[in-house]
Amino acid sequence: MANSTEAQKPQNPKKNKKKGATLDTFYGAKIQNTEEIEDDTQENVPKPSKGNGNSPQTHEEFESEMTKKMEAFWEEKWEIMQKKFTHLQNQFDQSEKENQALKARIKQLEDNDRVKEQELIKQSQNTKKLEENIKYLTDKVTDLENRGRRDNLRIIGLPEKPEINTKLDIVIQDIIKENCPEILEQGGNTATDRAHRTPSTLNPQKTTPRNVIVKFQSYQTKEKILQEARKRQFRYKGMPIRVTQDLASSTLNDRKAWNMIFRKARELGLQPRISYPEKLTIYFQGKVWAFNKIEDFQLFAKKRPELCGKFDTEKQRARNT
Repeated sequence: MANSTEAQKPQNPKKNKKKGATLDTFYGAKIQNTEEIEDDTQENVPKPSKGNGNSPQTHEEFESEMTKKMEAFWEEKWEIMQKKFTHLQNQFDQSEKENQALKARIKQLEDNDRVKEQELIKQSQNTKKLEENIKYLTDKVTDLENRGRRDNLRIIGLPEKPEINTKLDIVIQDIIKENCPEILEQGGNTATDRAHRTPSTLNPQKTTPRNVIVKFQSYQTKEKILQEARKRQFRYKGMPIRVTQDLASSTLNDRKAWNMIFRKARELGLQPRISYPEKLTIYFQGKVWAFNKIEDFQLFAKKRPELCGKFDTEKQRARNT
């Protein structure tokens, strides 16, 4: 009977009761539904002991305790979030300050660049003025040097011999007697102040003789000799020499640029002449044409079929360089 009684004894309805669904909180905490909480509360609360007089925990007390824990939890999280937000705010403020500082620095650099650009423009203008002044002064000095040489003649091709170098004054008089005796017949003053070789020292690597510079006492006599030298070839004891106006080295270099054009123009019968300081004149189609620059002559020659292609100035420039 006892066994049958125990078999017929109903099971504990609490054990058959299904567990309710769970609610997920933000950080993984799980809270059971109301029925399960109530069952677990009744099962898990401490039983009142006979000795101490404690009472079981009620549902309201449990909810109050859970609320306090959740409030404490979220207060802690809120404090952490506030600290992070404050840190981010500080970083943002610092970045904003650095950004403002960089903007101010960029503006300052732009202003400095603008000032430097203006100064550069002024310096360029000053440099251009200085270059113009230097060119003017250089041309002025060259002109003064050429005017100081107006009584001089340059003799090219006179043999480099000791008997000639020691008696240059006598050699000059012999050249005048041989090539233009009419000057002596007219009683011209052919006296010279000095005559010397240039450069002063002989370069053994050069095979051509040094030029001879002669300074005459009379400018008129010097001009007569120069005019005769332009008409015909001068000689000294049968050897050909050339007599030209003595000029500054810069002017002579400028005149050398005309050499090829001058020779070709002479071959074509254009009667070329280099006038002071480095101007080329030719006689073409019944007119006298003057050119201060080689480029001007090139344009002139290209427009004339009779002259086009006959003056190759590029070869002459390559030869001079």
